[in-house]
Amino acid sequence: MLSIGRPSPVRLQAALEHAEGQDLTYPEVGATAGDLPSGYAHVRREVPLGRGEEAFARAAEQLLGWRMHSRAGLLVRAGTPAAQPGTTVVLAVPLGPLWRLAPCRVVRTVHEPDRRGFAYGTLPGHPERGEEAFVVERAASGAVVFRLTVFSALQTLDARVLPPLSRAVQRHYTRRYLTAMRDLARGPGRRSGPGSASGRRGRTVR
Repeated sequence: MLSIGRPSPVRLQAALEHAEGQDLTYPEVGATAGDLPSGYAHVRREVPLGRGEEAFARAAEQLLGWRMHSRAGLLVRAGTPAAQPGTTVVLAVPLGPLWRLAPCRVVRTVHEPDRRGFAYGTLPGHPERGEEAFVVERAASGAVVFRLTVFSALQTLDARVLPPLSRAVQRHYTRRYLTAMRDLARGPGRRSGPGSASGRRGRTVR
């Protein structure tokens, strides 16, 4: 779904309510937890976030509260303040004068002593189909790392018309996610992109 100009809170809320009644657009739900399925482009990236309990707890809290996405420059409209199974979220991605609305649903969360995060899958209207997982991990040594895992295929007509551009946009925001998580783990005082709009219902992250 494309929007000319920055989408308003009302527009984002309408998109969220519509997406909440939709089904996922791919069958391999939860596959980011193991071997990635064939027939998709695969991405695995990671970035170190520091060491110790403070870095781990801060990064996990910010990730689950949608701050990575807003720090990366997206508008975020979510059905819950923190990611949980079944939460629907609409991301608005700036593309010059246009904004791409990308609806997703959280398909699993990770709540372990040394691993926190979630995965979401695509809904109708998303330019891709597939799943993306975001996990903060702490090793026995105390080192903290953020891992991003994706399997995806281009879905909408406009995305499939210019596949190199679509993949370039995906790579761009993957890099921004990694940068955002690194900054968030260090604490306040850094911003990698604009915040997000406010609204009545749902949860819009600033």
